Amino acid sequence: MDKVFRITLVTGGARSGKSALAEGLAARGGPGARIYIATSEPGDEEMARRIALHRDRRGPDWHTVEAPRDLAGALAASDGQGVRLVDCLTLWLSNLMAEGDPTPQVHRLCEVLGAQHSPVVLVTNELGLGIVPENALARRFRDEHGWMNQAVAAIADDVWMAVSGLPLRLKPTRGTP
Repeated sequence: MDKVFRITLVTGGARSGKSALAEGLAARGGPGARIYIATSEPGDEEMARRIALHRDRRGPDWHTVEAPRDLAGALAASDGQGVRLVDCLTLWLSNLMAEGDPTPQVHRLCEVLGAQHSPVVLVTNELGLGIVPENALARRFRDEHGWMNQAVAAIADDVWMAVSGLPLRLKPTRGTP
């Protein structure tokens, strides 16, 4: 049987297969409930359709908790109840940045992740592989996102990247430079 990791981070680009990979990893999370912590809000019809597709793919065995802003609180409240899948950190950070500085909430998330007993699988986007954005807000978001991903990856026991539907394991590694 595969080892069950406490904190797993799955990153990748848009339509890379990261959510499906994360769902598969969460399925290995052992007995108990399967809790999906959703960070998106259906602001328009297209986003509502995306949310519905994700919900349909997961099936009825998942309990959904909506946490567009208080992700740390949702994780703390659900610890001990089963594996949790957070989809996604990118939308969560976007929600926070719309209200101001996300740094305190990112620090709180990392503290809560470090104290979790039940497995958590987190999905995030990999934004830093493209060109430098032209406007200051987009550059700030990209930078905040990169720092958030680094902080969560440092805490994670297991880190994966999805590329073209293929999983690449980044951590644990046999050695680090």
